[in-house]
Amino acid sequence: MNLLCEIIVRKDCDKMMNSILFVGRLTKDVEVKELEDGKKVANISLAVPRSFKNSDGVYETDFINCTLWGDKADVTAMYCQKGDIIGIRGRAESHIVKTNEGSRYNIEFIAERVTFLSNKSKKIEQELNQ
Repeated sequence: MNLLCEIIVRKDCDKMMNSILFVGRLTKDVEVKELEDGKKVANISLAVPRSFKNSDGVYETDFINCTLWGDKADVTAMYCQKGDIIGIRGRAESHIVKTNEGSRYNIEFIAERVTFLSNKSKKIEQELNQ
């Protein structure tokens, strides 16, 4: 009976996916912070224009915050600056945040792959995604 349940669960998990893909412009230069445990992190914001016009005939822009860890943070900070176009492929992580008003969910986008799209060397991109 347990074996049958395990097979069913794994089969259903194959149908699920947690994947994000953003392409946009960096809204500011990348700043890398080193945490107490030695890990490096950069929190970036991408300006991503929508592909359709609003009711006023204007293309709106979404500002999406993403987190880069380790070498991805270092290399992106080294070779990219405000206004550069980059692509982020990764996953969404949800966290429960407790506030005075109660608990709420916070969604964080974690970069698993970063692609430089603003006339940067492909060698740099390969270095980042090894």
